[in-house]
Amino acid sequence: MKETPGWRQNVGARGEGRNAPVRAVFLVGFMGAGKTSVGRALGGHLAWRFVDLDDRIRSLEGRSIPEIFQNSGEGRFRELERAALRDVLAEIDSGPPLVVALGGGAFAQPEIVALLAESESITIFLDAPPDELWRRCSADRTQRPLRRNEAEFHHLYDARRPLYLEASVKIETAGRNIDQIVQEIVRGLKLNSRVSGEER
Repeated sequence: MKETPGWRQNVGARGEGRNAPVRAVFLVGFMGAGKTSVGRALGGHLAWRFVDLDDRIRSLEGRSIPEIFQNSGEGRFRELERAALRDVLAEIDSGPPLVVALGGGAFAQPEIVALLAESESITIFLDAPPDELWRRCSADRTQRPLRRNEAEFHHLYDARRPLYLEASVKIETAGRNIDQIVQEIVRGLKLNSRVSGEER
């Protein structure tokens, strides 16, 4: 696979060299990486269904992510996250192709990584320097339970980044707009030649 600027293929990732059509792409990365924005745009570009795993959890629970953290704890949230992911993975074979945005802490959970590896799904790590991620998070109004102060933010990013690097693909997003990132994913995974997971 020819690499483009910002694109890095993890040659050791499962699913590399697969012959089957791509039917699901999972976006991983830290808070502020743009997983939801890029995922929604990528899904629209490909006419694939977009799923935000946090939105799925909110809908099933009838309460916000901060409420789940505050009232039930992070451990309960991670249980709900795994259950929601299992449901999404079960939809891949029988439903339309999916673009899925995972929460910032999902790919740092060994159980989540194992589920994705077993399904041989394509995972894409959207990366940016922590200073830029902090600025993005500070500029929006989204409540993030684990965004407390800048020092802790940087520490958590440093702890999670080696785990994110296990994704199939890494894309640098710093200084780039959503359309540029979407086009890079489409070119890198050769998705333009696929409609609903089937060759044209």
